[in-house]
Amino acid sequence: MSAERSDAVSEPGTGAQAAEAPAVPAQRTTGGPAGTGGAAPKERASAFLSLSRVMIVSFLRDRTAVFFVLVFPLMFLLLFGTLLKGAGSPHAKVAQVGAVQVLDAVQGEGRAELEKVLTITRTDDAADALAKVRKGDLDAVVQQGPDGKVELRFSAADQVRAGSVQGIVNSVVQQANQAATGRPPAFTLEAVQVEDNSLKPIQFLTPGLLGWAVATGAVFGASLTLVSWRQKKVLRRLRLAPVSAGSIILSRVSVSILTALAQTTVFLLVATTPYFGLKLTGDWWLIVPLVVCATIAFMSIGLLAGSLAKTEEAANGISQIIVLPMSFLSGSFFPMDDAPAWLRTISDALPLKHLVSASQSVLTRGGGLSDALPTMGGLLLFAAALTAIASRFFRWEDA
Repeated sequence: MSAERSDAVSEPGTGAQAAEAPAVPAQRTTGGPAGTGGAAPKERASAFLSLSRVMIVSFLRDRTAVFFVLVFPLMFLLLFGTLLKGAGSPHAKVAQVGAVQVLDAVQGEGRAELEKVLTITRTDDAADALAKVRKGDLDAVVQQGPDGKVELRFSAADQVRAGSVQGIVNSVVQQANQAATGRPPAFTLEAVQVEDNSLKPIQFLTPGLLGWAVATGAVFGASLTLVSWRQKKVLRRLRLAPVSAGSIILSRVSVSILTALAQTTVFLLVATTPYFGLKLTGDWWLIVPLVVCATIAFMSIGLLAGSLAKTEEAANGISQIIVLPMSFLSGSFFPMDDAPAWLRTISDALPLKHLVSASQSVLTRGGGLSDALPTMGGLLLFAAALTAIASRFFRWEDA
C-alpha cells in the first residue's frame, strides 16, 4: 500500500493533464498531531485554498466552459430581452367585410384607440378574407348580417391572438349596445394591473433565465468534472493524497457557488441597465442565498449523473435529458399557468420551478424572507436526499 501511495502521489502529469487536472498537495511528514496521522487545521485550510485556486484557474482556462456557463446564458437574456423590450398590447389584423355598424360607428378618439390594437382592412370578398385567416395572413374576419348580428371568425392556431381579438370586438359590441339603448350600464368594470404601469417583460424574463443558467452550470459542471477526474485518475490521486474528502468536496462546491454568483452579478448588471430597465424590488439581495442553495441542489443532480455515467459523453447526455425538460417545465422560458393539471403537478416537483418562483418574488414582486426561506430549505433538503442516493453509485475509479 505504501508503494502504491507513493507512486500515485508522485505520478507526473502529461501536458494536457497538468493543465486540466488539479495538482495534488505533496505528502507532508510534519505538522499534524503526533501519532494521529491527521492534518492540522492550518494544513486543511491550505489544501482547500490550493484546490479551489487550481479549480478556478482550470475553469478560466477552459474557454468552452466559460462560454457555456457565463456567456451562453447571457446571450439568451440579451436576445429575449431585446425581442420583448417593446412588447405591449397584442396587435391584431382584422378584415372587415362590407359594412359593420359597430366598427364604423367608432370615430374620433375612440377610433384612434381602437387602431392601436386592431388593424382593420376593408374588403367585399369574404371567401378571400377567410382564406387569409386560415393561412395566417389575417387574425380574424368581421362581418354583420341583415339582422344586426356581428359575426367574428378567427383561427384557433394562435390562441393568444384569438382571445385578444374576441375581447376587443366584444368590448366594441357592448359599447355599441349601450349607445343604442341610451342608458348607462348598471355596473362598470375597471381593469387595473397590480404592478406599476411601467412594468416591462424583463421583470419576468430575468429570474427565469437566471434560474436556468444556474441550474445548467451546476449540473454540467458537477457531472462532467466528476467523470473527467475519474477517467484521468485524478480522483485516485486525490484519494491517496493527504487531503481530506471534505476539503475536496468543499472546494468543488465553493468554486461552483462562486461561478453561480458571477452569473447572477452579470445578469443583474445587464438587466438593470437603462436599455432593459429591470427594477429590483423588495429584499432583492435574497437572491444571493437563493442562488447558493440552488447551486448545491443542482450540483447534487450533477453528482448523480456523474456517478452513473462512465464517459463524458454519457454524462453530457444524462445532464441534457434532465436539464432541458426541467427548464421548459419550470417556467424559465414561459409560464406554466395554462398547462394541463398533470403537467403542472410535475412542474411543482422540480427544484428549478421553486427557484424561479422565489427569484421572481424577491427580485421583481417585492417579496421577502417568507418567500425565500421555504424555497431555500426545500432546495437543501432536495440536495441532501439526492446526494445520499448518488453516494451509493459513487466510485473513485472506473471498474
